[in-house]
Amino acid sequence: QVQLVESGGGLVQAGGSLRLSCAASGRTFSDYSMGWFRQAPGKEREFVAVISWTGESTYYADSVQGRFIVSRDNTKNTMSLDMNTLKLEDTAVYFCAAARSRWTLPRESNRYAYWGQGTQVTVSS
Repeated sequence: QVQLVESGGGLVQAGGSLRLSCAASGRTFSDYSMGWFRQAPGKEREFVAVISWTGESTYYADSVQGRFIVSRDNTKNTMSLDMNTLKLEDTAVYFCAAARSRWTLPRESNRYAYWGQGTQVTVSS
């Protein structure tokens, strides 16, 4: 089992920045590729970013490419998402998740085994 807890959400003006964190406990953090997803009201959960277990490989959704940066520190069992140039459409609950395998970088939510409870990000005009 892996327990995941997100933090860092809040209210920010459009164009601003925010940093989300995900703290993991339980099984070995480096056993998992890690991902970020988000879900806006009335919409399905969508992929945001994924990072390999080493931190050397990352992939992003087109909607956040160039604005968001995902990173991880396996010595601290944490993952971060730096969100820059935030837009109104980035408003959502953001979730971190641990993939079922360390050898893949999945974008589908059903390929993730463990999820945090989510943290709200609200971008205002």
